[in-house]
Amino acid sequence: MNILQISVFLENRAGQLAEITRLLADNGIDIRALSIAETADYGLARMVVSESHKASQVLLNHGNILSMTPVWAVEVPDQPGGLADLLAILADSQIDVEYMYSLFGEKEGHAYMVLRITNEAMFLSVLGERRIKIAGMEDLGLK
Repeated sequence: MNILQISVFLENRAGQLAEITRLLADNGIDIRALSIAETADYGLARMVVSESHKASQVLLNHGNILSMTPVWAVEVPDQPGGLADLLAILADSQIDVEYMYSLFGEKEGHAYMVLRITNEAMFLSVLGERRIKIAGMEDLGLK
């Protein structure tokens, strides 16, 4: 099962990311994963949060521009080579990773990577064949 990612467009100015994270915190929303990208004109904060629908409403109500995108959280052994093995499997299957970042923390010797991929049907098939766990919202404590 996929999870929802919120992408918030950021002005390139000091303090905007602090404002967004404080706004989420003040509304009891926990950030579970965060990735920041920037261009000369704007930044983009991609995040997985504890309550994506509540977070999106809070952010929209405060004038933020955002989108919600389905992404996949994949369990990876928290050891040297765990991520390399997953990426090799995807590469061998010709599955393109558009972008990726990690979730905070680990659980029972496993880390979780958030992936946006191009071929979902092939991705699900390959991971199913290899018995690689795709984490759902409940596994990650998300609502």
